[in-house]
Amino acid sequence: MRSSTTVVYCAIDNLISSTGKPLTGFAGFLESLADSNIPSIWITSRTRSQLDAILRKFGHSEPFIAEGGAGVYLPEDYFHVKPTRTVRMARFTCIPVASPRPAAAEALDRLAGETGVSIVPLRSLSPRELSQNTGLAQREAELLRLRDFDELFFFAGASDVDIQRFREATTKEKLLLRQRSAFWSLAVGANLATCIRELSKLYERAMRARPFNVGIATSEEAAEILPLCDRPILLTDRTLSTGPIAPDPSPGTKSLPLFSEETWERVVEAVQTR
Repeated sequence: MRSSTTVVYCAIDNLISSTGKPLTGFAGFLESLADSNIPSIWITSRTRSQLDAILRKFGHSEPFIAEGGAGVYLPEDYFHVKPTRTVRMARFTCIPVASPRPAAAEALDRLAGETGVSIVPLRSLSPRELSQNTGLAQREAELLRLRDFDELFFFAGASDVDIQRFREATTKEKLLLRQRSAFWSLAVGANLATCIRELSKLYERAMRARPFNVGIATSEEAAEILPLCDRPILLTDRTLSTGPIAPDPSPGTKSLPLFSEETWERVVEAVQTR
């Protein structure tokens, strides 16, 4: 399929805003990857619906992993070799890793009842309430609500003890609970490692060689993403911290300052050099 066997897995939530504005230099980096025939797999906590306009804006035609490892989305006819288990979602073929909705919604409601912890799912809010709670225009806020797998919610008047009890209940039932800024996400079976493994198998069959996976992430996503890749690249914003720099999340991690003018050139070099 491609002359290069390098595949880049890039966490984009801190690199492209929800309105599609990229961090300075990032668009040029994507163009460099395209010129080198290196696939760029976007990893995001956003939904397929939220990402669709951004994909079109950038002309991004590679697979992506959405809702924090809930599913792998493939453009039409991207791989000649078809995955064994897929579902159709709008214009994409999806490899579902998490259980599709309403599994997460049902699990959330049940756990709230069992633990006695008060939660407010985003699906229960009116359009006006949703816009007020997210700080987004109503149209953008509605895209946040259109999810394929996970369920977003916030705790209502819950203490730290209540939240810890809820977290322990999700761990016991092997549900994935993660904090997403002001909200929380609950998914049944989401697993980023599985998503990357499924994509790697497809690339290996298409390339007839084991792909060399490069991971790129800012500090917020690094611990989950970078250990899964052959070459981890950490983008750090050290200007915001007056304390000691946190240790690299995995051996061999290359750390680069997020806002340096030379950063994206150095990332390209790190991606292209074995």
